[in-house]
Amino acid sequence: MANQTEVKKYLAHWFQLGKKVVIGNQGIYLLPQPIFQGDRYSKEFEECWQKISSSASDCYLEGTNETIAELLTPAWEMLPCSRCLMPIAMRNVGMPALLCPCSNLPNWPNTELPNPRCPVTDKEQLTTICDRLLEKSFSS
Repeated sequence: MANQTEVKKYLAHWFQLGKKVVIGNQGIYLLPQPIFQGDRYSKEFEECWQKISSSASDCYLEGTNETIAELLTPAWEMLPCSRCLMPIAMRNVGMPALLCPCSNLPNWPNTELPNPRCPVTDKEQLTTICDRLLEKSFSS
C-alpha cells in the first residue's frame, strides 16, 4: 500500500522533471517551485500537497491515469520504473498501470544528469562523503 509519505515522494521526484499534477475538474496544473528547502519539502510543495489532498479524487500526475486518491488505497504501491528507475505506481493485484510518466519525456532517462532526489540533510550527506573519502585514503 502506498502511504501519504510515499505518494509525496513520488510526486516530488516527478516535479523535479517538470511533470505537473492536474486538478481535472478545475483545469489547474500544479508544479511547486522550489520543491525542497534544506532538508525538508518547501512551503510551496506543502501548500501544493494540501491542494492535492483536498481534491485527491480528481487529481492525477500528468501522463498517468490514476488519481492521487487511488494511489492512497491499498491497491497501489510505489516501485521503481524498469526503464528509468523513477518511482511509479503499480497495482498490487491486477493489471499494472499502462505507462510510466517517463514515457513522454524527451531525452529521459538521461544518465548525464543527476537523478531526482528526496530532501537531504546536509550534515548527514557531508558525513557520508567524509567517511567515503577517509575509506579511500586508508585503502590507497
